[in-house]
Amino acid sequence: MRRRITLGLLIVLAAATGVGCWYRGYLAGVMPSAAAQPDDIKLPPGFRIAVYASDVPNARQMAAGPPGVLFVGSRSEGKVYAVVDRDGDHRADRVYVLASGLDMPSGVAYRDGALYVADIGRLLRYPDVARDLAKPPKAEVVPSAAFPSDKHHGWKFIAFGPDGKLYVPVGAPCNVCASPGPLHAAITRLDLAGGPPEIVARGVRNSVGFDFHPGTGELWFTDNGRDWMGDDQPPDELNRLSRPGEHFGFPYCHGAGIPDPEHNAGRDCGTFTAPVQALGPHVAALGMRFYTGRMFPEKYRGGIFIAEHGSWNRSTPVGYRVTFVRLEGNRAVAYEPFATGWLRGSVAAGRPADVLVMPDGALLVSDDKAGRIYRISYASGAGG
Repeated sequence: MRRRITLGLLIVLAAATGVGCWYRGYLAGVMPSAAAQPDDIKLPPGFRIAVYASDVPNARQMAAGPPGVLFVGSRSEGKVYAVVDRDGDHRADRVYVLASGLDMPSGVAYRDGALYVADIGRLLRYPDVARDLAKPPKAEVVPSAAFPSDKHHGWKFIAFGPDGKLYVPVGAPCNVCASPGPLHAAITRLDLAGGPPEIVARGVRNSVGFDFHPGTGELWFTDNGRDWMGDDQPPDELNRLSRPGEHFGFPYCHGAGIPDPEHNAGRDCGTFTAPVQALGPHVAALGMRFYTGRMFPEKYRGGIFIAEHGSWNRSTPVGYRVTFVRLEGNRAVAYEPFATGWLRGSVAAGRPADVLVMPDGALLVSDDKAGRIYRISYASGAGG
């Protein structure tokens, strides 16, 4: 009851004071609302969307497991799920809770029968996890994977690279600040055979999505820009790591050469690696994947889909959608909306958190506000 009263008072105050502009953006993400239905989502011609699973509270990162099994992390729920489609009808038959009581276990990765889960400050391993999903194994703590315990930007997106190592970002524990520790504002990789995390990218404020180029194996990642520089800057970013150790600017510079008003300290922004593509400001770009399937038309093959979670402090909310970046080689040549309709005026009916290309070429979209996973297919494609 107290929470409902407090929220109501804040809405009234927001409408009557100068904070109303940015608070409308905040309300878009937190106001209760009915989940978006498939008919609400707008897609390019030929595409269709359906609910794949509807009972996955706070669904965040997704990872493909054995055939018919999808692993899903969460943040606020503290749970890890297994979403199972046993009959292959593209609709989940059952959702298992594999773990609960964890600390923001957003990131999940599956390899050689084991599920890896990124808890705040540690990495958990569930061996032979799919043997009996109703009776999951006890978690093992990976001893060499010690990460900072800050909750601010402490939740993680994780994935194995083509080199067999596990890539783990560590966000800055602030809106903008000098990194208090060597692992903050960085992307690391971990050799599970032993050894400490190795930093491969620096100056990364908060990456909650990345993938590896299917041709070159290079790491590409999204990064969330800082807050409180206005509605229209800085942009979120799509970045490419061409060599280990590159610095992407944070906290000194943002986007393609925007000096930070507090932390630049006279640094030349041209010395840092610029984004491949500037994304919308404050769209909260999270999960991203190269499209490696063959169901979608040629235009989409080799491009990048991005889940834009949505702004929280912009006067006019933006994001709350899935976008597509078309590439020519290592150049981004188009950035455009792909799936929209989760934002209704200033109220969100969902918040895309991750995307995942399925073996048949369909695209899954997790929605952590509605606790749903959607499946996008192409009507003329195989398996659609």
